[in-house]
Amino acid sequence: MKYIGIQTQQRRNNIRSLAMLFLFPCVLLLLTWIFFYILNTYLAGQKYPTDSSSMEEASYMFLHAAPWVIGVTVVWFLVAYFANTAIINASTGAQPLERRENKRVYNLVENLCIASGMEIPKINIIEDSSLNAFASGLNKKDFTVTLSRGIIDKLNDEELEAVIAHELTHIRNNDVKVLVISIVFVGIFSFLSQILIRSLFSGGIRVRSSNEKGGGGGAIAVVLLLLVLAAIGYGITLLMRFSISRQREYMADAGSAEMTKNPLALASALRKVSQDSRIEAVSQHDVAQLFIDNPLEKASSSFNSLFATHPPIEKRIAILEQM
Repeated sequence: MKYIGIQTQQRRNNIRSLAMLFLFPCVLLLLTWIFFYILNTYLAGQKYPTDSSSMEEASYMFLHAAPWVIGVTVVWFLVAYFANTAIINASTGAQPLERRENKRVYNLVENLCIASGMEIPKINIIEDSSLNAFASGLNKKDFTVTLSRGIIDKLNDEELEAVIAHELTHIRNNDVKVLVISIVFVGIFSFLSQILIRSLFSGGIRVRSSNEKGGGGGAIAVVLLLLVLAAIGYGITLLMRFSISRQREYMADAGSAEMTKNPLALASALRKVSQDSRIEAVSQHDVAQLFIDNPLEKASSSFNSLFATHPPIEKRIAILEQM
């Protein structure tokens, strides 16, 4: 039964990864066509067009722009594929942990990997006294388990082993692939949305100036279009962030219990983590969802649990204590 569960989780995550890779260029192309259509419609003074001129012009411009959009998409993913580890490390302040610096951690990781038939991932450390950890990577060469200095120093061997097993389960179940791809997907739309929003603020001055001269209609149309596209882009980032099942954390908790045969150790570790999981270097919500306990959700007292990237840690602890 456990084996079927693992296989199902891996298959679902592979499907999610492929779906996101396919949807990413499709959404970009759709937004490009919307941009050209609305731009042509408004600049031509056709709020309610009676002919197909705007459609034809938009289609013509779209066909010329589409190869560039696809090219940018390919380049973006190539960069992300080869640099995802560096990007995540830069966003979290993670650095490689050498064996000579902490043989205890390496022994725990290696023993778990040997026992479960997994390849040994890289091990990183975040120099922060808070307690947290995450796994990342798109392939065997990049798979990494990252631990904070606080979680290493403040957990006993059994608790730390349980946390490491949790992160290794994320790697085994291909959760990390889905999360990293979503970070890449969300990242570009967040970036574009920020650019568009900044353009709106800087464009406001130009719009007022154009209005004074009596020719601000086109500028207003462009500003409104940027506002719509920024809203769409931001909406996509939210949908992608919350579409990834929170079930992955329950699965990783169960995987840790299976590896260590000690669910109470993970329950004890999670209880300690929940008291201080805020990693100061982490400021991006898409990266924060990698952690065993989302540090940004903990920092927001008004956060709606319905849209949380992790299930309540109290529920996770209660389930572990019942195993």
